Amino acid sequence: MTTAGPLIVDRRFLTLSGQIPENLPENAVLLIDKPKGWTSADAVRKIKFGLQKRFRLKNVKVGHAGTLDPLATGVLVLCIGRATKSAQDLQAGRKEYLAGITFGATTPTFDMEKEIDATYPYGHITVADIKSALRGMEGEQMQYPPVYSAKYVDGMRAYEMARAGQPVDLKASAITIYGTHFIDYAPPVLSVRIECSKGTYIRAFARDLGLALGSGAYLSELRRTASGDFRAEDCLTMEDAVGLLG
Repeated sequence: MTTAGPLIVDRRFLTLSGQIPENLPENAVLLIDKPKGWTSADAVRKIKFGLQKRFRLKNVKVGHAGTLDPLATGVLVLCIGRATKSAQDLQAGRKEYLAGITFGATTPTFDMEKEIDATYPYGHITVADIKSALRGMEGEQMQYPPVYSAKYVDGMRAYEMARAGQPVDLKASAITIYGTHFIDYAPPVLSVRIECSKGTYIRAFARDLGLALGSGAYLSELRRTASGDFRAEDCLTMEDAVGLLG
């Protein structure tokens, strides 16, 4: 069991053993390995429907503790019942990601959601250059979020304004990159592990790394392997979770 403030959450609420309690716990956390292509809201809706059906309830409170972009996979912490009140506390811990960053091009969204809008040389980039640039990006800093993000601007989501062709003025946010760990470089794709604070956009990290190396870059792969003390190996796949609730 894990303690988060006054909330006691049980990772064993749903397990592959199929042992589901007779009654839905008042405070529960369900750890999902979010599939690629799903929004975090998609996962919330799917699990909410499954819980309502399984426990024959008209309504169940379900929320998430930290959004994952649709193209990302990995740890999505779902809060059930009164646990939704502690979502902010649960998402406050540091995050860990495995990222694929492709040099030599940019996209409007800084990932693969939109097509490439510009290309750049990348043949000059060496492993030594990358490791040096990664070290230079560690620590406390101000980061400009992507225009295509869920940040609010004058009551609207930034991505809604961007898609409507409206100008979006986003302010930089304070974040911390606790550590970067070079894994591999198969030009033009870098594989790297990143430990960071809540609120960090790995898409923006990719953009800034490209600039630091005199090129362009976008995020081509992303997996969240940890959120606080919750790790990917603790998670159920969406298919397994839905099957257990079915």
